[in-house]
Amino acid sequence: MANLSSHTVLELDCFLEMNHLRPLLFLPFCLFFFFSVVPNILLVFVIVKRRSLHSLMYFLIAAMAAVDGALPLLALSPLLLSFLFGWTQISLTACLLQMFAVHLLGTFQSTILLWMALDRCLAVVCPLRYNVSFSGRVLLAVGVPLMLRNLFMITGLVVLAGRLHFCDSVLLNCFCEHMAVVRLACGDTSLNSALGLLTIGLIPVLDFILIAASYVVVLATALSGRVVTKAANTVVTHIIVMSLALAVILVAFISYRVHHKLPHTARLLFSALYLFLPSTTTPLAFGIRTQEIRKQILHLFRPVFTQ
Repeated sequence: MANLSSHTVLELDCFLEMNHLRPLLFLPFCLFFFFSVVPNILLVFVIVKRRSLHSLMYFLIAAMAAVDGALPLLALSPLLLSFLFGWTQISLTACLLQMFAVHLLGTFQSTILLWMALDRCLAVVCPLRYNVSFSGRVLLAVGVPLMLRNLFMITGLVVLAGRLHFCDSVLLNCFCEHMAVVRLACGDTSLNSALGLLTIGLIPVLDFILIAASYVVVLATALSGRVVTKAANTVVTHIIVMSLALAVILVAFISYRVHHKLPHTARLLFSALYLFLPSTTTPLAFGIRTQEIRKQILHLFRPVFTQ
């Protein structure tokens, strides 16, 4: 292995089997990009602009929208350029940087959902003590360790992947996903796989367990006769987002473990869903189901419809 050079430029095998029809994918992916980025930008804009929405819950929704809007910008923009100009190569350094950014933002999706769930749990269970200062201190005490956990785990994944010796240069994906990159390496990659499994267990799975526990507390409070409507609306909205996010993560995880049983195109579509589908649902779930945000969005566009 010492006499073999490690590849420093990777080839993204992203629908290359479509040959000359590949540029036709630009339009559907461009629509995907539009509905992933623009509604999230609108959601952030409305929350920042309207003083009535300047509370911790809405700032957390804005943070989620910012993360969901940034993911397509980082991963889908290069893909659109690839469809237009036929660019399929990426340097190993750029690939590792994209892997770090995409996976780190992905971890913040479940972590921000956890912050939202804890915030609503505090508001429902301790309504008399709940205020911005109280909830902010609690969420900060919980959030800082979670953010450090995310940063540490994703940094470990990328550093270990960067130390591998790459005998193959054809990346069977449209972006630099961790396991897709690891599969290009020769030699023992068991440590990379084990850390990948540990990361899944300690971040999205643990976050969703804690979210579910907070829902149980909220529902128990609701069944006791207090704040039933508020609790139910909160739980339903979060369950919609959480269930979709967990579903696509599990589908993407399973597709890479049974990659020899799935067509290559199917795995590419699963990867795209895993990365972009939650970005399109956050504005719908929180923008439509949250009454105050919905009112402010309608107020923002009212002059356009009244002309």
